[in-house]
Amino acid sequence: MKKKLIIILAVVVVVIIAAVMISVIPRGRKLSQFESLKKPRIVSMADQKMLVVEATGDPNIEGRKAFGLLLRTYFRIRQAPKGSKAPSPRARWPKLIMTPKSEWLGYYGMPLPENVNELPSVKTEPGLKIELTTWKYGDVAEILHVGPYDKEAPTVDTLKQFIENRGYRIAGPHEEEYLKGPGIFSKGNPERYYTIIRYQVEKAESSQVADSTQ
Repeated sequence: MKKKLIIILAVVVVVIIAAVMISVIPRGRKLSQFESLKKPRIVSMADQKMLVVEATGDPNIEGRKAFGLLLRTYFRIRQAPKGSKAPSPRARWPKLIMTPKSEWLGYYGMPLPENVNELPSVKTEPGLKIELTTWKYGDVAEILHVGPYDKEAPTVDTLKQFIENRGYRIAGPHEEEYLKGPGIFSKGNPERYYTIIRYQVEKAESSQVADSTQ
């Protein structure tokens, strides 16, 4: 009986830690430092080693399972930064937005140090796949969205128009970095969610031709 109680308490602790991580990231940083990102920008990012869980289906359902597995695994990796040094979780969506949610493909990820080369043994649910991989970056366009996830469309449109106006085109999947999201025991206040929306970009062909003639 005592052993069962210890196991139950351990599971509860893991769940609470995972929830805390999602709810208060970035703990060691002030969200005010991201305010300038309300205006879109193009920057260069280095490629990043990632712990990634792949899941297909409605992100409101499958995403919870994926993030649960992602964070349980992340906290078992000795080299992974913890506490205030832990990075924000990210997700990539390679399919078009009009794809039925039941067919959405999501890659839910956490950045890892380069010296992480193997994963701890973890139990996975059916339909979830976990792996170590590298996300390619290079030039990226990004913008900060403040508010609910279902109201991102105007922010995304602003970013896409900015990309076009700068002579670039999108060259990778829709990516989101979750700086602040749902609370521990509730959804929290969706109006205060902080999400960086990001796309890999490259010079549009017309811009490349113009550059070569200068």
